[in-house]
Amino acid sequence: MDPERARELLALERERIAKSLQGLAAEPSDDPDTTDAADHASDVLEAELDEGLSDDLRDALAAVDRAEARLAAGTYGLSIESGEPIPDERLEAVPTAERTAQEQARYEGGA
Repeated sequence: MDPERARELLALERERIAKSLQGLAAEPSDDPDTTDAADHASDVLEAELDEGLSDDLRDALAAVDRAEARLAAGTYGLSIESGEPIPDERLEAVPTAERTAQEQARYEGGA
């Protein structure tokens, strides 16, 4: 993949993640005196879900950082596992891809 295209894709991915993280920013809480137990439970559940999503987004941001480091090192587009080229089509869809699709499937499957 052309390095300029890779930079563009990674910048777009970073921007998408940053916007998603901003969207998770804490909203002003309701007055606790007027909030019933069900509302409070719902707020707690939503906060827990947001925290999980926030963790996922921070992981995605770290993946962008790693991809940018590989780009700077000249190894972007090569599998970190085998050194085999990652197809451009995969990098277009997943700019932070670290492995070929087959390697990623094995990695996620634990095989």
